[in-house]
Amino acid sequence: MEEVNQTTVTEFILTGLTENPVLQLPLFLVFLGVYLVTVVGNMGMVILILFSSQLHTTMYYLLSSLSFIDCCQSTVITPKMLVNFVTEKNVIPYPECIAQFYFFCAFAVAECHMLAVMAYDRYVSISNPLLYKVTMPYQVCFWMIAGVYGMGLLSATAHTVFLLRVFFCKANIINHYFCDLFPLLELSCSGTFINEVLALSFSAFNIIVPVMTIVSSYIFIIVSILHIQSTGGRSKAFSTCSSHILAVVVFYGSLAFMYLQPSSVSSLLQGKLSSVFYTIVVPMLNPMIYSLRNKDVIVALKKLLENITFFLTKNHFP
Repeated sequence: MEEVNQTTVTEFILTGLTENPVLQLPLFLVFLGVYLVTVVGNMGMVILILFSSQLHTTMYYLLSSLSFIDCCQSTVITPKMLVNFVTEKNVIPYPECIAQFYFFCAFAVAECHMLAVMAYDRYVSISNPLLYKVTMPYQVCFWMIAGVYGMGLLSATAHTVFLLRVFFCKANIINHYFCDLFPLLELSCSGTFINEVLALSFSAFNIIVPVMTIVSSYIFIIVSILHIQSTGGRSKAFSTCSSHILAVVVFYGSLAFMYLQPSSVSSLLQGKLSSVFYTIVVPMLNPMIYSLRNKDVIVALKKLLENITFFLTKNHFP
């Protein structure tokens, strides 16, 4: 037992996306740009909704929560990945690795449920527009958001508690650009059956339940739209949920592409690339999808910029 303890892993080495030195600098610049756009876009959306009174509705509070989740998820992964492009070995201590996995899992699960909650909100908005404020008051919005974060924290805590019981020795090279569950379990010197069962159970719940909620909501939404008499009313109803449909397709499409891959050595690089799309690119795309396809957001942004310009002009040129 004493000899085993001496080989206990205290740090891991992340292999990153590529070991080709020619690609290191270009990839660093690309992902740095993606990360900056992600932070500016998502935090800009949060600030815009916070300071625009016309956006103080349940729909936009949920959207600001989604933007916050996307920004946090990207921040958990991208900065450490950028380090890998400028250092010879991207070393991550064991506690930091576990913490990275915990927060990534929490925000990933939260996004799954947040998209489901947003789909239900769209259903209520379209099926009962006159009773929308009564059905979806701020208190309901608060508890739905709390439930979304609660599910994320519960899943992350359960995974992390059982991951802490896994024993790592000797092998410490993670064939990934961040500390994900299965790459970590591949390095285990102890049994991982419980971890795999837990991963399957939570994955099934956190994917199937939100997907079923989204599908059910949009079935009812389509039925409600078909009952609208005017063409203009149908077009307006569809435009209110088109952005969410696009976000759902992009998110779950990339998620399915990442996990429905053959488990073979030849697919490791492809798995990394699909993971990049899910963990880094999608958080960048969401604010673009909602801002460019939403007239209320565009109007609120123009008004906020006008107020800022007026304030700066007034203070610099009295």
